[in-house]
Amino acid sequence: MRRSMGFGLIFAVALTGCTTGSGNYSSTGLAPIPGSITYNGQPRTKLTKSPAGSSFPHSFTDQWGREVEEIYIIRPDRSLLIAERHYRPIFSLDDD
Repeated sequence: MRRSMGFGLIFAVALTGCTTGSGNYSSTGLAPIPGSITYNGQPRTKLTKSPAGSSFPHSFTDQWGREVEEIYIIRPDRSLLIAERHYRPIFSLDDD
């Protein structure tokens, strides 16, 4: 009995370490690359009309000619966090 209680306690502690809150934007996000809005630091103008926690996309071509789409999240201090980055394929096998 004691053994199963000890295992249950260890499992519960390990499980709580794995969970994250959906409203926690304290991570640093992805590192900016040339073309990112935050590449040379945070933008000087603050996004005052957009609510904190909202997101928006930004598309650009990187230095190697690839199409990149980044998703930004507005933090409570009005700075931007790069939450996602997707590289679009240069060509498609479906093209005729």
